[in-house]
Amino acid sequence: MKRKYYIQVIMTAVLLCCGALSLYAHDRIPSPPQTAPVALVGATVHTVSGEDIENATVLFEDGVITAVGGNVALPAGVQKIDVSGKHVYPGLIEALSQLGLTEISAVRQMSDYRETGDINPNVRAETAVNADSERIPVTRSNGIAIAGTLPSGSLVAGMAAALMLDGWSWGEMTLKAPLGLVIEWPGTTVTPAYGAQKSGDSRRKNVKARIMQLDKTFSEARAYMTAREAAPGKDVPVPNTDVRWESMIPVLKKEIPVWIHADRKSEIEDAVAFAVRNDVRMVLIGGFDAPSCATLLNEHDISVIASPVCRLPLRRDSAYDSSFTLPERLRENGVKFCISGHEGHGNERNLPYHAAMAASYGLPQDEALKAITLHAAEVLGIGDRAGSIEKGRDATIIVTDGDILEITTQVERMFIMGRPVDLGNKQTALYEKYREKYRQHDARN
Repeated sequence: MKRKYYIQVIMTAVLLCCGALSLYAHDRIPSPPQTAPVALVGATVHTVSGEDIENATVLFEDGVITAVGGNVALPAGVQKIDVSGKHVYPGLIEALSQLGLTEISAVRQMSDYRETGDINPNVRAETAVNADSERIPVTRSNGIAIAGTLPSGSLVAGMAAALMLDGWSWGEMTLKAPLGLVIEWPGTTVTPAYGAQKSGDSRRKNVKARIMQLDKTFSEARAYMTAREAAPGKDVPVPNTDVRWESMIPVLKKEIPVWIHADRKSEIEDAVAFAVRNDVRMVLIGGFDAPSCATLLNEHDISVIASPVCRLPLRRDSAYDSSFTLPERLRENGVKFCISGHEGHGNERNLPYHAAMAASYGLPQDEALKAITLHAAEVLGIGDRAGSIEKGRDATIIVTDGDILEITTQVERMFIMGRPVDLGNKQTALYEKYREKYRQHDARN
């Protein structure tokens, strides 16, 4: 009897979870591939990679931009869209997010961004993406067309992926994967408190042990790769396939970088030393103290994903605007960087305002725009396809009624690889619902 009761409780919980998940599946229909040429005519085109072009035309076919300029010959059968007085930008790129991996972070069943254990290099973020996430249409309604999505929560969390924010499945949405191997660097900061010396020593030992664990991981993976490459044609036993080490081979061959979260100077220096020691490429995430490590970062060609700009200072004695000025200080020191608005689940749509804040604290406006388009694409390794409006790039573009960095600007159209994207979402639907409610109320009175 008791067993039957427990089975009923479990089944009820499963059904409730399934019901909760169904409530958070968006109802927007992805567009089919582009079948006819499209021309956006009459707008100011912000190419990002070059000069702005007024009263210009952007022509794209089969998802690719084929012409940009003020005097473009239009082919037969073209769909001509008059966007006079508007602005055309490349689709914005959020370099860091967990889009598709978590819906409501407080509900465990709605999060799938980490695996158990500390060493998970074989985890692929894109395979866990929920293409029906409500957060996806909310994010793209503010101009974000591409997003990097990352696993987290482990020492070696897994592989990041770049997603196009439209599609029926994770396979259709994946633009590039893997982007990089995500590592959450062990922290070294000790907070003064009662018994701080003892806890500090303990923490430092733990950090040292974790770094040794990272070195051992990479050493074992390199030994595995060497053995696999030496085995064919030689009297050497072939090692059994290990999916963890197999997944790290592109990292060890420098085909993709490691992405390391670190903010403090000591952590950044240790992370760079680790990357050099293990002969791998590196991208730094966070980077609050990165300007003070500029020489080191430039020496090893390490880019920074400044994330987020709109956050509190790292220390009590830091200047109040130290986060806001971080991008400009990176630029002044010649460090390659892009801007992310990764400030928590559900806020990816605020990306342009992080760039705008950086612009209001010294970063030139054209550089602020590049930091969320072209530079972001270059850091993600998709600069040959996205981030600018020029011939040969993917037709992933947006049309706005003003400057994309202004909070009052509205995104009116979006195309992802030439496909028109529905910019509606749950929030706009609720807006229309209650707008109609009060319209009817006023009409009755």
